Amino acid sequence: MKEIRNIIAKYQRSNRNEERLALATVVKIEQSSYRRIGARMLVSSNGTWIGGISGGCLEGDALKRSQKAIFNAKASIVVYDTLDDEDRNIGVGLGCNGRIEVLFVPIDFTDSNNPVELLINHVNQQKPSIILNLIDCPKDTLKLGHSKLLAEAMDADSYLGIPNEFLKKKIEEVRIKRRPQIIGYEHPAYGKIQVLVEYLRPEYKLVIIGDNYDVLAMIGLAKEMGWEIMVVGRTSKMSKQLVKEAHAIYEYEAFHEIKTDEFTSILLMTHDFEWDRKLIPSIIEKNPPYIGMLGPKKRLEKMSEALGLALDKLPNFYSPMGLDIGAETPEEIALSVLAEILSLFRSRDGSSLKFRQGTIHDES
Repeated sequence: MKEIRNIIAKYQRSNRNEERLALATVVKIEQSSYRRIGARMLVSSNGTWIGGISGGCLEGDALKRSQKAIFNAKASIVVYDTLDDEDRNIGVGLGCNGRIEVLFVPIDFTDSNNPVELLINHVNQQKPSIILNLIDCPKDTLKLGHSKLLAEAMDADSYLGIPNEFLKKKIEEVRIKRRPQIIGYEHPAYGKIQVLVEYLRPEYKLVIIGDNYDVLAMIGLAKEMGWEIMVVGRTSKMSKQLVKEAHAIYEYEAFHEIKTDEFTSILLMTHDFEWDRKLIPSIIEKNPPYIGMLGPKKRLEKMSEALGLALDKLPNFYSPMGLDIGAETPEEIALSVLAEILSLFRSRDGSSLKFRQGTIHDES
């Protein structure tokens, strides 16, 4: 989401009288790739860009391809393939054996449904979305890169004349798995087409309950990752930097006003047993996917006894919180906790990639 916000910011501050833009998007991947489907890069006609579609090896070539798309006012697909050939044979250094297809779409500022405007609509709604993107079609039949944003019920209604029931089924599969899928359809009027169905998450939300100095380290790392951060505590005790860095501040008594969803985590960092005891029932009632509480197991046991609840039996209650990396400082603890939260949201076990069977990324 941070990359999408950066792209939107670049788009909104661009000089529309002097600049032209193109959006490069990774739409297909085979074998190894540094970035996944949905990685984006916004390129300006003045040679600057924001975002990325690789680890740095494709961006130079992508700049040239984007400027070509801008000049021709026409979308195109470019394939970077080193499955069988050496990197030098295609003029770029991928650094790994893989096949990556990138869609380059010139941006029409007058089109309220251009690809960046769709990203703006997604961010504004703060909910999951589906984007449909035409990535392959017979020449001169349909507009390559034609896209559509779906929200709420994610009902496609009508898209390029593809039967609704077929499309709805594919959209539901993507929504459940939260992974992109490419669907093929033999169009009676246009021939064989391919559509990328992409799932877009909203921003992850982090609610930190506490007003001590260690909260700053958690805020700093979460903000770097592009998460929305809310802090609950005594505002009179909070430092100016803490208030400045958080997106929203609440007093303890106003905790109930915070809206949570399936992308929200709540951390108890008060270092105050009584405040934790008072707040835990309300936190459990909100039922976020992740509730973390600082402290050793003895503190968890004491809290369970005080509340008459087996907190360790709650699947979304984590205490001690964080991955076991030997964290000691506030910054290291923040790294440990946020890594645990991310592994939960991405359905991974948080173990070393060295021991993972199969590919680093889940297959799309």
